Amino acid sequence: MEWVFALLAGVLAASGVYLMLARHLLQVVFGITLISGAASVVVFVSGRLSAVAPALVPTGAEAPPAGAANPLPQALVLTAIVIGFGLAAFALALTVAAHRRLGTADPEAMREAEPRAPETPPAEPPAAERPAFEPPREAAE
Repeated sequence: MEWVFALLAGVLAASGVYLMLARHLLQVVFGITLISGAASVVVFVSGRLSAVAPALVPTGAEAPPAGAANPLPQALVLTAIVIGFGLAAFALALTVAAHRRLGTADPEAMREAEPRAPETPPAEPPAAERPAFEPPREAAE
């Protein structure tokens, strides 16, 4: 059963990376969300998947029964889901605000914070065009 979750995590991570490399800001947000989901699946599977016994300690015992799933990764995944949702909501709100302000969702067109410098010709010619030796001006006169 673990191989199914490993395949799921791989597909989610690959899809997330593919979307993060897109040229649209909304796809980048969805890519971040998918990678967050892939990480949650990996952490969840690390705690063993078991239907033998619940991850609870019976009354009077000091530890869960043998074969029970580890409850710590399950708690971490719940926390990761909440954090991932908050990150997705913030990124989506930031994307909407940027689109309203700049009128585009293309990250390359959103260069207001870091505008490209205008191309100017170089001040001095490259070393290949300069003479190797220039005589002093007083001696030449």
